[in-house]
Amino acid sequence: MIDFEKCQLTHYPADVLVRPASPVEKIDDNIRQLVEKMIDIMLKNKGIGLAAPQAGVPLRLFIISLDGDRNAVKVYINPTVTPIGDLDDVEEGCLSVPGIYTNIRRYKKCKVTATNLDGTEFNQEAEGLYARALQHENDHINGVTIVSRMGQAAKIARRKLLKKLRDEHENKRET
Repeated sequence: MIDFEKCQLTHYPADVLVRPASPVEKIDDNIRQLVEKMIDIMLKNKGIGLAAPQAGVPLRLFIISLDGDRNAVKVYINPTVTPIGDLDDVEEGCLSVPGIYTNIRRYKKCKVTATNLDGTEFNQEAEGLYARALQHENDHINGVTIVSRMGQAAKIARRKLLKKLRDEHENKRET
């Protein structure tokens, strides 16, 4: 059972963000309620995607809405994302790593196979921002953040912000 009271945006370096998530065993009201909570968190923070670990729940589930519209949210349960073609270096941010923007190398295109909230499996090909969002959210369910994808120079350049996030995380754990 998911504790929805504790369901909130989780910041780096929280443990839930750096461990691979568990598969969703069954799609029930608990999962539907989690998706609604995740949509609220994503829209409140003006994001275009959110993975369950970012809401503090270690499950292989994420949502995407490129235009930030509640009605356009797509749900991906137990997804598999397969990269296609060439790589691109584009600046990215992350709701779980606030204030940090860095260039991340990702594939320009990808294919996703996932299950939706109705329990139906689907396949889609994506490119551009959509492909980037799929890969970014898929990283989250695999325990990978943009911080772990940053090069050494980028980490050095952003060390004060990263230290601030680590300090805030430690202070929360102590209270």
